[in-house]
Amino acid sequence: MRGLGALLAYLIGAIPVGLLVARAAGGVDIRRRGSGNIGATNVLRTLGPLPGIVTLLGDVAKGYGAATVAGWLGAGSAWAALGALLAVVGNCWSVFLRLHGGKGVATGLGAFLALAPWAIAPSAVVWIALAASFRYVSLASVLACLGLPVGVALLGYPWQSAVAAGAAAAVIVMRHRENLERLMRGAERKFGERAPSA
Repeated sequence: MRGLGALLAYLIGAIPVGLLVARAAGGVDIRRRGSGNIGATNVLRTLGPLPGIVTLLGDVAKGYGAATVAGWLGAGSAWAALGALLAVVGNCWSVFLRLHGGKGVATGLGAFLALAPWAIAPSAVVWIALAASFRYVSLASVLACLGLPVGVALLGYPWQSAVAAGAAAAVIVMRHRENLERLMRGAERKFGERAPSA
């Protein structure tokens, strides 16, 4: 059952929510529009607020569900932690998209809401403050996720949860490397800027 829980966590995380929402909302392949990413930010920029919000909520829900299922089938916090990490991995390297995918932020948010909910609060404050101040979603996401494992550890959650948070943060930072390069060049688009038309 534990192995099944881990597998299901990956598969749930691998569901390409943004791709499905974009096809339903506009009949487009979101991978060929804007930044080419299937996440909520690109869906928002390309198709507007409602599809972007639906994508965000869907990604959060699948992260929460993946960690919950893994913890339930594994009957322990260590398996829930593994499930949270696998949900992020599934989102980033989806078997349904030939090991391509998103950047893991919203899925990670949902997964750690299930795993370590109080640790999300300080990371959310960091994200909101940076996004409001600088309007770079990528910068806010990277710095917020880097603070998550610290919050998980300081708030007394199981060490496995802190390790999973650290590993998920590493994955998310790696997936944002092109954004970070654009930030260094001053070429990163700000929140609210629409994607260029195809």
